[in-house]
Formats: sequence, C-alpha cells, structure tokens
Amino acid sequence: MDRIEAMRVFIRIVEQRSFTQTAQDLNLPRSTVTDAVKQLEKRLNVRLLQRTTRHVSPTLDGEAYYQRCLRIIADIEDAEMAFANAKPRGLLRIDVQGTLARHFVLPQLPDFIARYPDIELFISEGDRLVDLIREGIDGVLRVGNLQDSDMVARRVALLPQVTCAAPRYLQQHGTPNTLNELAGHQMVGFRSSATGSLMPLEFVTGAIMLPVAEKDHSLQLSITHSTPEVHQVKLPTVLSVSGAESFVAAARLGLGIIQVPRYHLEPDLMAGTLVEILPEYAPPPMPVSFLYPHSRQLSPRVRIFSDWLKQLFLVTEI
Repeated sequence: MDRIEAMRVFIRIVEQRSFTQTAQDLNLPRSTVTDAVKQLEKRLNVRLLQRTTRHVSPTLDGEAYYQRCLRIIADIEDAEMAFANAKPRGLLRIDVQGTLARHFVLPQLPDFIARYPDIELFISEGDRLVDLIREGIDGVLRVGNLQDSDMVARRVALLPQVTCAAPRYLQQHGTPNTLNELAGHQMVGFRSSATGSLMPLEFVTGAIMLPVAEKDHSLQLSITHSTPEVHQVKLPTVLSVSGAESFVAAARLGLGIIQVPRYHLEPDLMAGTLVEILPEYAPPPMPVSFLYPHSRQLSPRVRIFSDWLKQLFLVTEI
C-alpha cells in the first residue's frame, strides 16, 4: 500500500475508532488495515494509536498526524480537480432529516449523480445529533436554529411555516383568531433533540394587541408594540414526540396545534385534514443549514454537494 492510501486508512481508523469497522468501510482485509498502521508508525518512528480490546484512539502524535493527513488528502483532491476537468470522486456520507430527504433531496438526486458519476453517495436519515467525526459522516442537513457548534454551517434555505390543527380539534376547542384566544388551547409537543426541552410555538406580530385592565375592571386592548417581533407561546400538551412524522400524525388525530414548514403539510391543507389558523401571525421561517466539520471544508466532494444543495432549494418550490 502506498503512503497516500495508508493515510486514508489511518484517517478512517481515527474516525471510526475501530480497525474492523475501517476494514469493512474500505472493503479491505483487516490484516491490510493493521499492516498499514504498522508501516506508518515504523516510518514515522512514533506511536500513532492507543489500542485496547474494545477501543482505538489516537495518541497526541496520532492526533497531530491525523490533522495533517486530512489537509494533505484535501490538497491532493483539489490538485487533481484543477487539471483535465477532473471531477470529484469517492465516498460521500450525508445525514439528512427524513422529510427533507424525501421532499427535496431524493427527487433531485438523479441530477447530482449525472453531474458527478464518480461520487458514491451514502445518505442516512435522522434528526438526532450526530458525531460527524466519530461516525464518519461528511455533512448533515438540518432544520431549525443552530446551537453553538464547532461545525462549519452554511444556510441553504428558509422554509415558510404554518400553524394548524385538525378540524375535530377546532370543533372541540374553537378556532383562535388572536394570540389572546390561544388561552385554553393545547399543542402537540415537539421535543428538541439538542436540548430535550419542548419547542414553543412562535408567532411574528407587528402591532400586538394585549389586554389592559381599566378602572371599571373591564378589559380593553391596547397596542404595546409597533414593530415586528417574535413571540413564543407554550401551551399545555397531552402528548410530546421527537419525530417529525409522529408530530404531524398527532395533529391529524386532533391532539393539538402544531407549527411545521408548509411544504410538509400542503397535501393535508388541500385535503382539509389540517386547517391553517392565525395566518396573520405567521411563524418565522425555518432555517435549513448544511453542517460539516472544519476538517472537511477543503473537501471537493463536500464543497460541491453544499453548492448543489444551495441551488436545489433555490429552484425547488417550497
């Protein structure tokens, strides 16, 4: 095995923390993977990995060498692409939230594959937090406001959202026409995978009408704000979920009010199984971001996929 291929093997071992998993990923005999590391350690005259029966981790020298290997491989790929109209090639691992994958990404994949036939694309579905380095993922596509992260984040879209409920729910609880009329209503809770807490409903208001008690104890409405503002409202819940499909299914069953990107509910809104409420207090749009480790920012595969996603959302109806 030449030095560059040995570097690629070493990178995967560090990311997977496993010789066996690396051998499976690269379709190599485990003995070949082991020999590659031995050759590197002999050439460098340092110990690169700490090995136990259950765990593999880089030494301090190994971590430093890993970072240099990443830059070297990225430079090689960039150099090769600069000549003879070379196109990126190799395995690209992407994790995508399920509804985004099915509505936006998968229908347009034939176009991406036609443009870059030498890229082998692996797509996993999820909306949980993933350890990109540990799991060997090159990038993730996520919706929502981002928590502090050491990942590189590129916003690729803003999805309009809608507040809605099932007709049976509205028949039982009434249809709110103002934010004040949300009193007595309930929501289907969506539990954040990042924080574990329930996500509040959000409403964008301009002139916000709030009740003020008069001297005769009657309630009057007064204007307290005149500029757009996002208001968060937490309603009681009888059910909370952590999956997008269960979230929508619970709303269809009349279990409460939800807010989701409009594209996800368009068939329900057209069929009448869900009804939009409070349209004049529309939720703020939902950001969509592509995240990847700093170590991948020079990767041609990651770069062209990020650019493709940006263009994809520009031309796809949302």
